[in-house]
Amino acid sequence: MTLSKIGAGVAFAAMLVAAAPAAEAGCVTGAVVGGVAGHVAGHHALLGAAAGCAIGHHMAVVKKRREREERVTVTRGAPPPRR
Repeated sequence: MTLSKIGAGVAFAAMLVAAAPAAEAGCVTGAVVGGVAGHVAGHHALLGAAAGCAIGHHMAVVKKRREREERVTVTRGAPPPRR
């Protein structure tokens, strides 16, 4: 792999990260990581990126759900505020 291809890949990844607010939570990060892993595993970067996007989005949803449940548990278990 030539240095120009690596530079192009890094530029493309930076462009994806810059577009993160428009993407679903976790998808861009998962796609970048999955694309790199897929490329290293045998030049399957697109397949890795697709799988990484799905896994990253799933993990973000699970994390958000867990944080919401913790917030509700703390709110319900807390004593009423003093006046």
